[in-house]
Amino acid sequence: MRILVVGGSGLIGSHVVDVLRERGHAATTVARTARPGVDHAVDVGSASTDDLRPLLAGHDGVVYATRTDEQRPLPKPIYPVFRRDNVEPVVRLFTAARQEGLTRGVIMGSYYTYFDRLHPQLRLTARHTYIRCRVEQAREGRAAAGPDLPVAVLELPFVFGRAGDRLPNWAGPLDRWARSRTPLAVPAGGTAAASARSVAEVAANALEQARGADIPIADENLTWNDMIARIAEAVGRRRRVARLPAGAVRASLRLGGALQALSRKESGVNPTHLADLLLADLFIEPTTGRSLEPALRETFADAPTT
Repeated sequence: MRILVVGGSGLIGSHVVDVLRERGHAATTVARTARPGVDHAVDVGSASTDDLRPLLAGHDGVVYATRTDEQRPLPKPIYPVFRRDNVEPVVRLFTAARQEGLTRGVIMGSYYTYFDRLHPQLRLTARHTYIRCRVEQAREGRAAAGPDLPVAVLELPFVFGRAGDRLPNWAGPLDRWARSRTPLAVPAGGTAAASARSVAEVAANALEQARGADIPIADENLTWNDMIARIAEAVGRRRRVARLPAGAVRASLRLGGALQALSRKESGVNPTHLADLLLADLFIEPTTGRSLEPALRETFADAPTT
């Protein structure tokens, strides 16, 4: 196959390119900025359908592997911004892919869409703009692709690993916290987690099989306590991790939401309702049978101590 990887210089995109090439496929990389290994420097977020068609011509499939920082507060209303960044580029990309006759695609999504289907009582799309836009991204991207271009949506949890200098965007703050003298205290609950390599292998499988399914991915499930303890151990600071009372977590997050509202700002994941997610076991039946430990240690290897 010949596959176009949008976001091909990022953490996940780089691993997708590696896996595809290891399996004998050709991978063309697209990223916002020119850097070694990038074939085309194009801002897909602002490119028109007509701009995208020449990039897609001659390819069998396309992978969309870019993301938006869901936690960054922005001036209200944020929905138009999140839709512009998360939904509209995917619609244009898969419209162009359909017009060019591509036969398979992958969107790197979020495991929040999986939990939105599993727990409708949490009203995640109504409470969190980021989750709403992820659901719209999958639905509208598939509609733009049409019936002859199946699009798999990989529902990603916390992803560990590195690709050159590319790390998960949350790794830096957790690394500094684990190395600091600040007490380590976390709420109950936990999360599914996967390595970037595992994600890339599942993406390659979906492309080879031309699957159009929703695919939640997990190597392991971690309580927050286990996750932070293992990060601390990985940076050489084995430490005790305390448990935060659920009431204190809820009160703190409600206060954060109120202060954000007073400043007339919002974030993609609303802090007022974030406790429902943090205190839950956001677990997925492990799909790979792979240990997360090598990727976890790779993520926090040789990190700066300042």
